Amino acid sequence: MSRPGPKLPPVILSEDERAELERWTRRRTTAQALALRARIVLACAQQSPDATTPSIGEVAEETGVSRPTVTTWRKRFLADGLQGLADEERPGRPRTIADAQVEEVIARTLEEKPPNEDSHWSTRSMARSTGMSQSAISRIWRAFGLKPHLQETWKLSADPFFIDKVRDVVGLYLNPPEKALVLCVDEKSQIQALDRTAPMLPMMPGTPERRTHDYVRNGISSLFAALDVATGTVISSLHQRHRAAEFLAFLKKIDAAVPAELDVHLICDNYATHKTRRIRDWLLGHPRFHLHFTPTSSSWLNLVERWFAELTNRKLRRSSHRSVKELEAGIRAWVDAWNADPKPFVWTKTADETLENLATYCQRINDSGH
Repeated sequence: MSRPGPKLPPVILSEDERAELERWTRRRTTAQALALRARIVLACAQQSPDATTPSIGEVAEETGVSRPTVTTWRKRFLADGLQGLADEERPGRPRTIADAQVEEVIARTLEEKPPNEDSHWSTRSMARSTGMSQSAISRIWRAFGLKPHLQETWKLSADPFFIDKVRDVVGLYLNPPEKALVLCVDEKSQIQALDRTAPMLPMMPGTPERRTHDYVRNGISSLFAALDVATGTVISSLHQRHRAAEFLAFLKKIDAAVPAELDVHLICDNYATHKTRRIRDWLLGHPRFHLHFTPTSSSWLNLVERWFAELTNRKLRRSSHRSVKELEAGIRAWVDAWNADPKPFVWTKTADETLENLATYCQRINDSGH
């Protein structure tokens, strides 16, 4: 037979304490740990002076926590009241970097250049300039997403019909016409058949695949591609050059591949070969074809560019080819494998959302002072 536990001191709440504890349990913004502690204390409290004090086991079962947890927060409340339910300061080394120092690092990273005429800050130069350690600078940069060593390119279109063209192209993505096929068309020109001067070294545990930095050029090829927005399949054609003659041959290939009862809407860029008299004359004779041009300097709006990125990352970047014939055979095989299991790229933003994002970005650039 187990011995009865020691008699517990009663937990008697004032009206203000009970109201505050109940408020903590109801508020959505209250930390979940604090809400649980409030429920434990409420469960431990006597409902009236004559009532029996709830046992530790009863409270543990009611709140779904362990007996030691109930004991800990019951004692903390009896000793310090509501303040006892807050987290105590954790042990450890006190903070050595003040908020003002963090602010200085961020401001200098964004607004100043290094005093030694370098183009950008490094952890070493910033550490020397601020008197802090490299590791401290690195932690601050990581916390605020700052990467001075990286640089990307960008260009904003100056097309006077930019808004109209964005609405036209995005409208085709989100609301394609009935009985029509929407194809994103472009050329990936100057694909080089490169062969490394030494064999690649295979990947091993702890060592990535390695290749020589030098190579031999064995000729070039140009890939014409038309991405079906709905299905993700691709119509492709390889040519040695990318003139209007090759583009016309590709249009004829599309014409033969698409069922005759469907209209064809082509999303193209503003490359001169897409607008020659020869192309215009052919389009007049094939009225089911409709060309839609993206704004100038806006290749990001053409989904076939996303497919070209897949081709580059998954095939071309790490391949070696001893001839153009071998290069083209490899590309055809990869396209066939893609079309066997196509994956469409889904455009999700409306034209208004796209334009609003661009406007917000431009506003951020202007407000930054750069």
